[in-house]
Amino acid sequence: MTSSTLLRGSRVRLTALTQSDLPTIVQWHQNPDFLRLFDALPASPKTEAALTQWLDDTHKSTDTFLFAIRALSNDELIGYVELDGILWTHRVSGVSIAIGEAKHRGKGYGYEAMQLLLQFAFDELNLHRVQLTVFSYNERAIALYEKLGFQREGVHREHLQRDGRRYDMYLYGLLRSEWEKGLKLQ
Repeated sequence: MTSSTLLRGSRVRLTALTQSDLPTIVQWHQNPDFLRLFDALPASPKTEAALTQWLDDTHKSTDTFLFAIRALSNDELIGYVELDGILWTHRVSGVSIAIGEAKHRGKGYGYEAMQLLLQFAFDELNLHRVQLTVFSYNERAIALYEKLGFQREGVHREHLQRDGRRYDMYLYGLLRSEWEKGLKLQ
């Protein structure tokens, strides 16, 4: 693999997320449907100032890697992926993905972006394990994670309340050895 293909797939590439991306991200964080897929907090809109602070904090962090997902066809920002809370001693990290607009979901962008992020996590950072949580109602994300080889390792039963109903939160993990056996990008 060359450096030109490290963060580039056939449909998307991963780049730095910058201040110029903030107006788009602010729009996403005004949408309760987006927020409910991404966060356990109440779906309240985020201000540009709050998101600017988040981006600044992320760039200063030594345990987080945040990437914009851009379509190769037109360089449009369609989402972001993140490795966060990296425990360097143990070579373990959390992982998350957000596809901003519904029109970009279910088209394979998230799958390819996650493949690129996992390749970066295991090959470039030499991580041993990546892990995530997902809400039981986010069936599309669950299908994505399982397609990528993540194993459901646990459940926080009735962890989340939305619209008067209780939902589970699943815990998923992927070991480097599992990734190498199945889904490593060639």
